[in-house]
Amino acid sequence: MLKHLVLVAALAISPAAIAQDHSGHGAAAPMDGTAEMDHGAMGHGMVAAGDAPSSRAYAEANDRMHAAMGADLTGDADVDFVRSMIPHHQGAIDMARIQLEYGKDPELAALAETIIAAQEAEIAEMEAWLAARGH
Repeated sequence: MLKHLVLVAALAISPAAIAQDHSGHGAAAPMDGTAEMDHGAMGHGMVAAGDAPSSRAYAEANDRMHAAMGADLTGDADVDFVRSMIPHHQGAIDMARIQLEYGKDPELAALAETIIAAQEAEIAEMEAWLAARGH
């Protein structure tokens, strides 16, 4: 497990990740829900490596995730957390599926399968939590 965490951490700080424009990403929206973060200006649509199909797929997955995470906030920290985490988890699933489609490393394929199963279960739990509260 530790090996997987180290690998995920290494991937998270790869040169491609560092090179992405995250301007605006750190600017938190007010907790009262009066404003949203501008996810459209984050530069996640950048595609590297000669416009490879996998790079395009990752960029599209990131764009979808960040657009969905920009949903209106309610002022209820619990509801806002769950509503924001669902697209975040879906983004992880989408990226894991891209890894399975384009990747070659068997360890990463196994990790991607684990991520998909875990994130799908957590999404189901969060959706049930929202439904039980009428959201």
